[in-house]
Amino acid sequence: MRLTMFTDFGLRVLMRLAGEPGRLFTSEQIADEFALSRHHLQKVVRALAEGGFVATVRGAAGGFRLAKDAQDITVGSVVRRLEQGQPMVECFRDDGGRCVLTPRCKLKRHLAEAEKRYLEYLETVSLTDCAYVLPSSGTTHRPVR
Repeated sequence: MRLTMFTDFGLRVLMRLAGEPGRLFTSEQIADEFALSRHHLQKVVRALAEGGFVATVRGAAGGFRLAKDAQDITVGSVVRRLEQGQPMVECFRDDGGRCVLTPRCKLKRHLAEAEKRYLEYLETVSLTDCAYVLPSSGTTHRPVR
């Protein structure tokens, strides 16, 4: 199973915020730390805010932080939200896709079960389990214990 880059970046942002939950981050800070385009990061943060994962503060001293405790945000809930509309395989699309095997396919139900179990497992993983802080002396991320 592969996540979109959008979801990958969203998870990275949340993991970083969870590493310093009281801190207000700016798009510029996070974009620099992760070597991302600020414009792309702002789209990710907007989606996270719409999903209720991030709270934003406007103004010169503004930025964003977790909207709730990291323990209350699961990786599964984030993946479900950010991967919405991104089917794992073509036949999972709303329109059913164009696969000629669909009427007789025996793989689809197995893939659906695998996806279900994958997301169920990710629902057991909180941001607290994945939080990290950026070391002050370098660019390597380290887990928070």
